Amino acid sequence: MRLTMPSGVPEGIPLTVIPFREDAVIGTMSLATLVRLVPSPRQEEDPRALRAASGHARRRAELRATVQRTLKSQKGRNIPDYAEYIAAGILGKHGSAWSTPPITLWHAGEIAAMSDELIPGSGLRTLTVAADAMVIAIDGETQTTAWHDIYQDPESFGLTYTELGRGVRIPFELYLGISPADARQIFYDRNVKGVDVAKNLAMSMDQRDLATRLSHIVGERLVVESDGQRVPFAKLVNAGKRQLTRTDKEVVTLSALRALILTTVFGSKGVEYSAANVHEGDLPSHTDADEVETVVVRLVSRLIGDRFPDFARRDAITAPAVMAGLGILLHRATPWCAPVDVLSYETVERLLADVRWEREPAYWDGVCASVGSTGRLNFSGGVKDSAGRVAGALLDPHSELGRRIRGARS
Repeated sequence: MRLTMPSGVPEGIPLTVIPFREDAVIGTMSLATLVRLVPSPRQEEDPRALRAASGHARRRAELRATVQRTLKSQKGRNIPDYAEYIAAGILGKHGSAWSTPPITLWHAGEIAAMSDELIPGSGLRTLTVAADAMVIAIDGETQTTAWHDIYQDPESFGLTYTELGRGVRIPFELYLGISPADARQIFYDRNVKGVDVAKNLAMSMDQRDLATRLSHIVGERLVVESDGQRVPFAKLVNAGKRQLTRTDKEVVTLSALRALILTTVFGSKGVEYSAANVHEGDLPSHTDADEVETVVVRLVSRLIGDRFPDFARRDAITAPAVMAGLGILLHRATPWCAPVDVLSYETVERLLADVRWEREPAYWDGVCASVGSTGRLNFSGGVKDSAGRVAGALLDPHSELGRRIRGARS
């Protein structure tokens, strides 16, 4: 007697997906499904774990190594912070202001099954992945490893398996049956073709960053007169660029305004935060966020409002290094400034009264700008390089640089 093998529904892991090209689908999955489909990259790089693993697991680790970096690179150092970020998002600490990109997966070989459309015309289908399928993250492996860390020990992140099972769906895109060479090319394209965002520009977009929040508050509360109309200063702040061009209607970048905020809060130490997050715990001792917000918004708004014609002309006052230098000066008018350095705002005004803000080499060459081969003044120098010289020139009218920016002859 010979028994026939069962037929019907293929065994495996079902995923509800929508194709977006002939060899790729998108969808969402539970965390439990992700950790079943994609083993922990930590385990696949652990020589001791691999020695005890099955032949299938070792072959899968070898295949992964052909399309991925090791965790020993920078991405491995990012995993703990990424896991904390995800956990905080699940717990509601970020509100709606958090996101993780879809994980890009590669299904090597043939899929177990693909159903017809579940709803005609919708594209929705059920894709069945065999239990022994080789599914590899070719982009988003740092996130995948962070999810594994959370699933392995949710309590250490303040979570429970119930919360992970009830409230977590992970978006993914899955490439089906493509060759290892094609998978490597996707890895390359995703990691090399994109243009990295400058870190200080990225900081200017971070709403959990205290300096960025204060920059937006100044922009929203300060009203200026531009082209005969009263408008919020925020309409004249460009949040998407590091440098303005002649055709831009804005007068200053958000990253430059953030530099002014930082140095007003911290003084010269603020330049160290130009490419770093600032949290309430970083604030000067004996202050709190409410006091800092009240004082800084008042001082910065007054400074910009009093000198808005110079801002409107996009004079030297709008250059990031000059903004940072102005903040170092403004810091001396804060109540938390060291007593030996304290100045009244009236003194600050006197120090700024005769500064020549025109973008002319006679005033700013060698301070925070240089003359290029075309004879034009270039303000592209960084905040860290030049803010101190600007502050020194503003604070000491009798120094060589102080006399220069005031148009005084040597």
